[in-house]
Amino acid sequence: MSSTATLMAPSPLSDRLAAMNESATIAMAKKARELAAQGVDVISLSFGEPDFQTPQYIKDAAKQAIDDGFTFYTPVPGIPDLRQAICDKFRRDNDLNFQPNQIVVSTGAKQSLANAVLSLVNPGDEVIVLSPYWVSYEEMVKLAEGVTIVLAGSLENDYKATAAQLEAAITPRTKLIMYSSPCNPTGAVFSREELGEFAAVMMRHPQVYALADEIYEYINFTGEHYSLARFPEIKDRVVTVNGFSKGYAMTGWRLGYLAARADIAAACEKVQSQITSGTCSIAQKAGVAALAGGRGSADEMVEAYRRRRDLVLNIVKDIPGMVTPTPSGAFYIFPDVSAFFGCTAPDGSRIEDASDLALYLLNDAHVAAVSGDAFGAPSCIRFSTAAADEKLAEAFRRIKVSLAKL
Repeated sequence: MSSTATLMAPSPLSDRLAAMNESATIAMAKKARELAAQGVDVISLSFGEPDFQTPQYIKDAAKQAIDDGFTFYTPVPGIPDLRQAICDKFRRDNDLNFQPNQIVVSTGAKQSLANAVLSLVNPGDEVIVLSPYWVSYEEMVKLAEGVTIVLAGSLENDYKATAAQLEAAITPRTKLIMYSSPCNPTGAVFSREELGEFAAVMMRHPQVYALADEIYEYINFTGEHYSLARFPEIKDRVVTVNGFSKGYAMTGWRLGYLAARADIAAACEKVQSQITSGTCSIAQKAGVAALAGGRGSADEMVEAYRRRRDLVLNIVKDIPGMVTPTPSGAFYIFPDVSAFFGCTAPDGSRIEDASDLALYLLNDAHVAAVSGDAFGAPSCIRFSTAAADEKLAEAFRRIKVSLAKL
């Protein structure tokens, strides 16, 4: 066979892969690392990662697990003491009653979300994704061969979609609603009243389930986190996902979980059993300690995140063209930057959209952020405010200077 024929051979990769997009946050972080490797002082605000160390008592529990020889395979849905600790957490923090057989522990909340989507969504099923949304939701629906229906919240309503919008979007093919609260990327928090209106809509459509991503639960500046599963009339149709990465600064530990009706939890366990099986034994023991320690360390981090949010907003209000509501949780700001579309950069290139602007800021200000395209909001850019105060101040000083050139 000639080399030309070899070059022209069809790709062996699956159609499924061709339909998927790379994670935009990971892609931008990769570009930032490449620039940094060239000696450029890049400030990365692209990743949603706490800059805090995991609390020492959690590290100590992991070390103890190693010393105790707790190094063997674990049950697929998690070790019994962690699943019980998660049940206790739900009772303590959320007034929700689950049994251990309703809990599935996974290698991060991302796997928990994927397990739930793959367990519930059939080819052709419609999944309503409240927008702006976390970058992986739509890709998970693609993997399940579902159809994503994007439901966009308005800037005037802090980017939150309404129950009236939800009602209008539901069709006989609707199977699932996906959302996060506090929201990544906007920091918006759905109130008890707003979730109650969603629950009322679901009551009128008994074929519809909900996947509630609560990974930012503890990073909430409103004083109240409310779970959709607390509405008894729909609790059996809600899958609640949470984890340890944000509230306990345990990103690298890769530990998340879901709680659901027993048959849905069993289905998620079945999916996981064929992909990863049980997650890291040492991380699970650390998770038991984290939950036993309460949320004191998380509350301390929240105060730092609140301070950083206010620091950034104080700078942003003096940057013409950046419009952002005040986030009520998480550690991001998500400004509308459409005022800069159509502008010309100093090198003569045009800023046509948020992706162009994010790339411009990376190359000119040496600040990495993520275009809102990946979050279903093409007029916006996401900046993480989880970095140290001095880095944030310098990053937005640079951004202000760079935007003034347009």
